[in-house]
Amino acid sequence: MATLFIADLHLDASRPHITQLFENYLASDEARRADALYILGDLVEAWIGDDDDAELPQRIANATRTLRDSGVPVYFMVGNRDFLLGEDFARRAGLTLLEDGVVHDLYGHRTLLMHGDLLCTDDTAYQAVRKQVRTPQWKAQILSMSLDARRAFAAKAREDSRAHTGNTMETIMDVNQDAVLEALRAAGVDRLIHGHTHRPATHRLELDGKTAERIVLGDWYEQGSVLRVTADAAELRGLPTG
Repeated sequence: MATLFIADLHLDASRPHITQLFENYLASDEARRADALYILGDLVEAWIGDDDDAELPQRIANATRTLRDSGVPVYFMVGNRDFLLGEDFARRAGLTLLEDGVVHDLYGHRTLLMHGDLLCTDDTAYQAVRKQVRTPQWKAQILSMSLDARRAFAAKAREDSRAHTGNTMETIMDVNQDAVLEALRAAGVDRLIHGHTHRPATHRLELDGKTAERIVLGDWYEQGSVLRVTADAAELRGLPTG
């Protein structure tokens, strides 16, 4: 048996092949036989609220609830693109919501789970915006807008994000090593799994004289990336696209 981790699918109506890949994977034998599926944020390109009446949220809910109803728990942690996703959609989709920075026991190995953006402390401009938009007041203000107004706001936010990414050094947008070590130390664990940076890899670290591990999930822009964790190993790999 295995526990599966995915993140950064950025599902969007403009990339229907990625949505189909997501649906196919959740219906696959690997997913149906898993102990659990974890989605660590940025499932969609932009989430404008649980009341979104577009086709994509319904397709997502159908796929995740079908998997949950087959006996596989589906855990979800919001990312920087879908932090407005709430309890209403989670109930419809059969999702168990997780706080960023939760520790779960995976076959006897306590593991810290994060989306990953909080670790990018060198990107001070991003962190300032993140702090602002995560307040209850800001979220309530956005959700009080009409769906059309929220769609326009989300489109503008994506443009601003692309501009920021294009004008910021890659090293600044990556995780800060000290932030990683501090997160591991504060959680009292030696393994971290996160997404956000779109740099899939397994990193070995030294933490207070001992070996620690940071596993970064890949994005789904070109090919699905999945982490398969068992009692014996953690295997990061891609999915066939054909």
